[in-house]
Amino acid sequence: MSSFRNKPLQTKGLPPGISYIIGNEAAERFSFYGMKSILLVFMTTYLVQPDGGLDTFSIKEAEAWNHLFVASAYFFPIVGGILADAFLGKYLTIIILSLVYCLGHASLAFMGYSGDTRLWLFAGLALIAIGSGGIKPCVSSHVGDQFSSGNKNLLSKVFGWFYFSINLGAFLSGLLTPFLLEARNSIGSFGGKIYPYMEFLVGEKKQDEIIFGVHYAFGLPGVLMALATLFFWLGRKNFAHIPPRGLIYFRETFSIQSLRPIFRLTLIFSFVIMFWALFDQIGTTWQIQARSLDRVLPAWVPFFGGKEMLASQVAAVWNPLFILILIPVFSFYIYPFISRFLNLTALRKMSIGFWVMGFAFAIVSVLQHFIDIGTFPSVGWQILGCFFLTASEVMISITCLEFAYTQAPTNMKSLVMAFFLLTVSLGNFLTSQVKFLLLDSDGSSKMTESQELWFWTFLILITAFVFRYVAKSYKTVEHLHEA
Repeated sequence: MSSFRNKPLQTKGLPPGISYIIGNEAAERFSFYGMKSILLVFMTTYLVQPDGGLDTFSIKEAEAWNHLFVASAYFFPIVGGILADAFLGKYLTIIILSLVYCLGHASLAFMGYSGDTRLWLFAGLALIAIGSGGIKPCVSSHVGDQFSSGNKNLLSKVFGWFYFSINLGAFLSGLLTPFLLEARNSIGSFGGKIYPYMEFLVGEKKQDEIIFGVHYAFGLPGVLMALATLFFWLGRKNFAHIPPRGLIYFRETFSIQSLRPIFRLTLIFSFVIMFWALFDQIGTTWQIQARSLDRVLPAWVPFFGGKEMLASQVAAVWNPLFILILIPVFSFYIYPFISRFLNLTALRKMSIGFWVMGFAFAIVSVLQHFIDIGTFPSVGWQILGCFFLTASEVMISITCLEFAYTQAPTNMKSLVMAFFLLTVSLGNFLTSQVKFLLLDSDGSSKMTESQELWFWTFLILITAFVFRYVAKSYKTVEHLHEA
């Protein structure tokens, strides 16, 4: 490791190696979100044992397990952050845990060939949770490590592009992975149109038979994760490799003086927990709601007009697509416009974001009311809700990612980023426990879907109200590496 540069370059331009990190992130997020987008529908519809017997979960059980998996994936950043900062450094930690990540995808791809399918499922999810969680704080803080005081003005834009790459990968996987799982050889369908060109790969398929299926759907994310690992390795000579601190890291990190910035950040992070408790329900509660909607898009919608979306595609496609649109819109238009009238700090952006999230959940809560009375509303209403939910994500998640890095002491970057990611874990853990508590003995919920959605709506509005006052009194202190 000593042969690599151990500090950022003093330059006013972009640091070398950024393209490798962003390319790695796009491929890795394709793998994670691709797998995550089909997990619920697989568990409730397609999970079979090797003998062909159906062994699915109930909808509410699957929702709870999905949120528990996400909670686990975002718990392991703590482990990855300590490994990187104290022992291995960020680069080596990312490489080793990426290989663990690949093994998890391999477990999912081979489900159903032999053994207990549920055992393969949980083993694969555990390995992915360790791998994906462990590398997350290292990758995001590795981005920041490439910057010094000479080009710190570019940090905000690069974090924006970093988040852009995440959602580019998520958008593409949201389109493709559910299609691989559920596309059928049906007359007039897109699957039926492409089947003649895919027959050499998948073999002969009967009318209305699934073309690709589980192994392709889970296998493709595994391939993308392998490519992500390779791409990151190729950029090793271009990175600034900030060396690990060794055992002194623990004395520095866990002293009262060092922990003070983390204690201060914990106040902000406690509110972000509630954001994630709601946000990640687009892959569970919102996906279940989409099954009861008219999912044929209007003809005027570019590219997708007149086509019916799969329920598992709706949020998986529109959320990252809106992110790709809204990041530049907020960066170049909305934020500069608002800044003309008030000092738009990071905490003010987040404060606005909580109110916007409340509005998004109010939309789907009202939508659920119309479903409950027997109507068949257009999926466009949920897409509208997804638009406002995504706007809140831009204002809260992206802003807090940058805020957490700049507020972290220089010797604790990975650990503080891990604490930021722990908010995702705790938010999903909260959601999973609520859903387990609501689970009846027959697998149904003690609340109606409408009641549950309104419960979350009021909870986030209360959060927004309280955060407004906390943000006013919080004092910020920036810490960046020097060349």
